[in-house]
Amino acid sequence: MGKLTLTEFLTLDGVCQAPGGPDEDTSGGFDLGGWTVPYADADFGRFMDEVFERPGAFLLGRRTYEIFAAYWPKVTDPGHLIASKLNSLPKYVVSTTLDRADWAGTTIVGADLVKEVTALKERTDGELQMHGSAALARSLMAHDLIDALNLLVFPVVLGKGRRLFTDGAEPTAFRHTGDRTTGSGIAIHAYERAGRPEYGTYETE
Repeated sequence: MGKLTLTEFLTLDGVCQAPGGPDEDTSGGFDLGGWTVPYADADFGRFMDEVFERPGAFLLGRRTYEIFAAYWPKVTDPGHLIASKLNSLPKYVVSTTLDRADWAGTTIVGADLVKEVTALKERTDGELQMHGSAALARSLMAHDLIDALNLLVFPVVLGKGRRLFTDGAEPTAFRHTGDRTTGSGIAIHAYERAGRPEYGTYETE
């Protein structure tokens, strides 16, 4: 059975919207896109290559799928690890509005999200990887379907934009499994889901 992992880029104040460019996602009037670009150093690139060495398939939300599909099929260098993985491995896009997906190897899912994603995990060898796709991630975390997180926290505060964790998120505990910091200051943390939080008090009798 595969493990569903989420890799997400976040600001210090938790924003995940439009990390890669000013026109990537302007919904809600967001005009601060591209905030990861000044920090994309060699350490960051090495980490992302490590992530893309592990997938057996990809699961993407519609918006992230459309961003990826507009770019990665054009990268045809067989030596480019990320492009090779994205272009060759199975891709599943969760959408109730798409009626076709032209990127080779793509299947549209979403009629019964929990059932379909559970089945995808069961038949995937290696990691079933999510990248971005914050709205989809929130839905899957509410059903305990995401097993591991790679959170890349960039040293910038934006003050607006969509966030990964919002009010009403399912209370969940995670186990910290690794960390590193890039030369440009990106703090990379890995977590595995550990069940429900435990609670206590610092008060003493």
